[in-house]
Amino acid sequence: MPDDDKLTQPDSADADALEFGRKLFESECRFIAGANDLKSLPASEFPEIAFAGRSNVGKSSLINALTRRTSLARTSRTPGRTQQINFFRLGYDLTLVDLPGFGYAKVSKQKIGDWTRLIHDYLKGRATLRRLCLLIDSRHGLKPSDRALMKELDEDAVVYQIILTKTDRISAGELEKRLADLTEELKRHPAAHPLILPTSARDTVGIAELRAELATLSASWQFG
Repeated sequence: MPDDDKLTQPDSADADALEFGRKLFESECRFIAGANDLKSLPASEFPEIAFAGRSNVGKSSLINALTRRTSLARTSRTPGRTQQINFFRLGYDLTLVDLPGFGYAKVSKQKIGDWTRLIHDYLKGRATLRRLCLLIDSRHGLKPSDRALMKELDEDAVVYQIILTKTDRISAGELEKRLADLTEELKRHPAAHPLILPTSARDTVGIAELRAELATLSASWQFG
């Protein structure tokens, strides 16, 4: 990993923000609902942060690392294990939303189509959604399916933030180039948050900074 802390720490991640993020993500985190269609979505009560990405991008591992759980979100080497929208309540401040992976999965094309429509309908219609974390495998960068989703999010004014995963698997030079390329590309996407966060669920690199960034969207940060 690179030695330059600027690659892994957002400007807002000062001592207070890091401590607030640590405390928030130490709160009880529990599964509250799973939804296979819009009718089964739980009531919107708290700010929501959703996590999306291609199948096998490391989404479940990242959620588990953020919440310091080993099995809150299901992890598997088999793409397509998350087959519904899963909602987790973090204390009394925030709801984490685990979306089905898009792209390749060992399920039928019809099932993938159903997931895709459900994801897009949720993202466009959820009033309490504060941000979508779009996870990108740092080894591969943006894929056509990522760019297609980003285009829709731009059109619908849904704020999203790029989170690079598995940065322990690339060199410091490769990471620096990936960050530079993505930073330049995001300038063309009006709904994209400008800050890209590199993370590694295995080495916990960037996890504290991501907690701090997401904690600023919680109810207690806004109203406490």
